[in-house]
Amino acid sequence: MTFKTREGLIKEYIKFFRAKSHKEIPSSSLIPTDDPTVLFTTAGMHPLIPFILGQKHPLGKKLVGVQKCIRTGDIEEVGDEVHLTFFEMLGNWSLGDYWKKEAIEMSFEFLTKILKIPINNLTVSCFEGDKDAEKDKEAAKVWESLGIPKERIFFLPKKDNWWDPAGETGPCGPDTEMFYWTGKGKPQNLTTGDNKENWVEIWNDVFMQYNKDEKGKYNLARQKNVDTGMGVERTLAVLNGMKSIYETSTFAPIIKEIEKISKKKNLTDNKSARIVADHIKASAFIITDGITPSNVGRGYVLRRLIRKAIRHGYLLGIKENFTTKLVDSIISIYPDYKELKQNRNQILAELDKEEKRFNETLEKGLKIFNELTKQKTKEISGKEAFLLFQSYGFPIEMTQELAKENKIKVNMKEFEEESKKHQELSRTASAGTFKSGLSDNSEKTTKLHTATHMLDEALRIILKDKNIKQKGSNITPERLRYDFNFPRKLTDDELKQTEKLINQKIKESLKIKREEMPLKEAVKSAGHLPGAKYPEVVSVYTIEDKKDKRGFFSKEICAGPHVNNTSELKNFKIILEESVAAGIRRIKAIVE
Repeated sequence: MTFKTREGLIKEYIKFFRAKSHKEIPSSSLIPTDDPTVLFTTAGMHPLIPFILGQKHPLGKKLVGVQKCIRTGDIEEVGDEVHLTFFEMLGNWSLGDYWKKEAIEMSFEFLTKILKIPINNLTVSCFEGDKDAEKDKEAAKVWESLGIPKERIFFLPKKDNWWDPAGETGPCGPDTEMFYWTGKGKPQNLTTGDNKENWVEIWNDVFMQYNKDEKGKYNLARQKNVDTGMGVERTLAVLNGMKSIYETSTFAPIIKEIEKISKKKNLTDNKSARIVADHIKASAFIITDGITPSNVGRGYVLRRLIRKAIRHGYLLGIKENFTTKLVDSIISIYPDYKELKQNRNQILAELDKEEKRFNETLEKGLKIFNELTKQKTKEISGKEAFLLFQSYGFPIEMTQELAKENKIKVNMKEFEEESKKHQELSRTASAGTFKSGLSDNSEKTTKLHTATHMLDEALRIILKDKNIKQKGSNITPERLRYDFNFPRKLTDDELKQTEKLINQKIKESLKIKREEMPLKEAVKSAGHLPGAKYPEVVSVYTIEDKKDKRGFFSKEICAGPHVNNTSELKNFKIILEESVAAGIRRIKAIVE
């Protein structure tokens, strides 16, 4: 059964939906190019947000693909049986085409006919309804018609069976989730006691039938979309009768290498080994997409993942630098992601640098700990233990171990209170990332998106450097942020000239045209992100300019959205230019 391997499962899924008239789309970058409301691509739907909002997709209304994803919301859960930071999500999408009946029928057919999962081992949940939206009886009736008995169809509240927009506004709606029984004996009630732990969610069909407005009201959407997701790793564990995703072929080579380095056996069930495997894998993919460790944004997430992996390596008894030794085992799992192998040297270099930096920090932390023990006779406070954890990367287990050697206690209750307080602050800070952006499709963000394209071209013209490329962008309704490669600080005159050129093009009222064309043709004539994967047919946005000998000011492959004419931008102003990394500059700008 080929579908019991990663490659086989992906192949069967794509084949199944292609046979049902879906067009395959490639896995996009982990760095969202058209949804700045999130740090990373967290689901297959993120690269499709403009099309979910109503823009026509070049490949049509029915799509299928596998998307690499990073999620940090459950980072504290990583190491259990089912949670990961990096994972792959299989998905099929209807952009205003088929609806609940067809989506559920296809999900059921794939699960029972292709994957051969017994119907008795399946249960489903649907949205129970509330003041915002009605009970999803429609989905439940479809499941009943397929043979799922009423007693195994559960209606759950919004926290369990509802997909909200990535930002504060946008498409959303109820979902129906499919669970597989992994417990012993006859499958029990999904919602009773410990039985929920024996049901593993393997597929989720989201029905985007509402649009949440700025007042928090849920209105019926003009275009109804279906967005589905099936986790590759979880499904593989289910199909192979494994109790954990870390037993699957997506982790086995990495765990084996960790066992070799640590000189320990049977680490598949070891939480520290699982965290090391997951975090270094995630780090390798993030570095491949051009991110380096830093103290802000995506770089901070990357630094946190690497350092946490190193801390857990310490708990496994690994004393020497080891992160680079895991890279080849990661590459071996994903031969289809050629970018991993192509960026192998970069991955090795960044991991090695960060591990050396962290070891220096650990040494400083040990000095702090020794100073604390000289002052203390009975107890290290929870605040001091948390300082060692937060500022110097000491896992609490390490602090406890060192304290025990010095016959000193650690105030664990206070430590847990400090840790909880920090987690709440982190969640609040992270939530701010989701408050606006292109996903709200607002007029202001659309204008700023167009301005970003104009800035990209203006910099190449003013700095006389055709090799300038976008290295990252983020848009809120207040401003745009654009990162690009350039070796030095821009002069005041260069910034003024860049502003002047863009404002001149705004005054000239240049028309903006969108057209669809084959990827090969588009790449020859339009700007595109190096290393990015695009479908076989793409959207190209052209800012027309008859004064330019090329006939345009800017021409780029992009999912949009854009304004129709540059005059809509009124006035462009640069508010900041700074360095964010070696050879990478950042500009923040507004439109007035």
